[in-house]
Amino acid sequence: MYALKNKVQLIGNLGNAPEVKTLESGKKMARFSVATSENYRNAKGEKVTDTQWHNLVAWGKVAEIVEKFLTKGKEVAIEGKLINRSYNDKEGNKKYITEIQVNELLMLGVKAE
Repeated sequence: MYALKNKVQLIGNLGNAPEVKTLESGKKMARFSVATSENYRNAKGEKVTDTQWHNLVAWGKVAEIVEKFLTKGKEVAIEGKLINRSYNDKEGNKKYITEIQVNELLMLGVKAE
């Protein structure tokens, strides 16, 4: 059960092209967002789609795969963990960020020809 303490699994579509950086150490980092959608009917019987956006970060070999194969709109399944961090913006205001650190990635959808 220890492995389940901080585990996230999502299937969704990329909202943008990944932003990939190579750090001074040579290690790669990729940032991208994934949208997940849920459909349901409200009290009036109307169909409602609820879309949630998730910020993701990948490091090392996973970041290299992201850079090479992922594009906007691509459907992916990811597994990772939640990371919470904070920073001070240019005005000195404290900002909080929640993102998912991707450990595993599976590309879904139609295979390109």
